[in-house]
Amino acid sequence: MPKPRRMGRRTWGAAWVVLCVVGLVGTAGLKASSAPDPQPKKHVSAECRELIADIKTQLDKARPEAGDDGILAFSRQRPSAEDCSDEIRDFLRNYR
Repeated sequence: MPKPRRMGRRTWGAAWVVLCVVGLVGTAGLKASSAPDPQPKKHVSAECRELIADIKTQLDKARPEAGDDGILAFSRQRPSAEDCSDEIRDFLRNYR
């Protein structure tokens, strides 16, 4: 019975490199194809825009005093007929 031919170290190394490259290309392709579509911008009412502008002003004033490690708390000073919590949450996520 003939002896099987042994593969050299270079052949094994080349095989591993090819497998790794194929895996990376496949992963990149899957990530690119599953990227979520950008959400359309929601209409923000004038009342919410005014409230967000007021919050931005307060944040800009407090930032030099507290630095980046400070904690800033807000309380609603005026009763609002409209709920702006989603818009405020989105603003604060993007403000950093």
